[in-house]
Amino acid sequence: MSDDLSSFIRRLPKAELHLHLEGTIEPATLAELSERVDAGFGAAPLTLAEAEALYQYTDFSGFMLAFKAVTRRLRGPEEYELAGYRMIGQLAAQGVVHAEVYISVGVVYFWRKEEDAADPLLFEKIFAGLERARERGERDYGVTLYWIFDAVRHFSVPEARRVFRLAARMRQEYPSIIGIGLGGDERVAASEPFREMYAEAAAAGLRLTNHAGETTGPEAIWEALSIGSERLGHALSAIRDPELVAELARRQIPLELNPSSNVRTGVCPSFAAHPLREYFDRGLMVTLNSDDPAFFGSPVENEYRLAHEIHGFDRSGLKALAKNSFRASFLPESAKQDWLSRIESVM
Repeated sequence: MSDDLSSFIRRLPKAELHLHLEGTIEPATLAELSERVDAGFGAAPLTLAEAEALYQYTDFSGFMLAFKAVTRRLRGPEEYELAGYRMIGQLAAQGVVHAEVYISVGVVYFWRKEEDAADPLLFEKIFAGLERARERGERDYGVTLYWIFDAVRHFSVPEARRVFRLAARMRQEYPSIIGIGLGGDERVAASEPFREMYAEAAAAGLRLTNHAGETTGPEAIWEALSIGSERLGHALSAIRDPELVAELARRQIPLELNPSSNVRTGVCPSFAAHPLREYFDRGLMVTLNSDDPAFFGSPVENEYRLAHEIHGFDRSGLKALAKNSFRASFLPESAKQDWLSRIESVM
């Protein structure tokens, strides 16, 4: 790709809508976090080489184990603040001006029950660190941020209910908490068991996202729609159901696509095989995202580059993807229109 097109992609205002905070932590930052945390548990800190080795895996299960290793080094407000602020700097360097970021709240609760019992305000303290990072990042880089509380579906329905109700309660103090989501392993837990709590979350003013059709078939996407999901992560398997594709196009359900992520976790054979182009050509509301860029080696800027090189998106097509990222966002309508105008002016 020419330097000119690289500059065009970087100058193109973009929103990233499917990004896990924990998945933005680079090996060097993980090693730094390990120096702070592991000694307190009587363990030797990770070397940079050991940290880098954790990011090498061949399938979805291996990715989940690596993700777990990273989240175990996020202990308190200071560690989360460091991770959050560095994430915002990475986004700004790529021309991302707005992001809606998943926080694995379910991980904090499920893996740290004893600490949580000793300190019932543990997550509130952690979130205060994230808010400091958000505010400092907006001030220093001009990037706006919303948080999405991810319940992690395979940790059980009661655990998810705890996360969703926490989001509803904390949103009263923190408007930056925009929505809830179900990440984790779809093969273990479908969407139907969470129907009631999705309705409760919507009544509390939270927006509803859902990972669907990443490691499962089209039926999982239908089910996610049936419980009220407004925006779908991955939706990879929709291509296998023409009726579902037509429904997604008709309703303009935003799709948070993550091609490189799907390739790295082994659920899609290659970027070329990803249905991104076909979804776009058939009029679906597709957005490009990085999911876990530190794990997959492909920040969102690179996803746009690959969309150009492999799927033939020209500058007009790349602009359309960037516009979709704002249309599909949870930003106020006035902010969306402002960014759509700015995209149109990029030469």
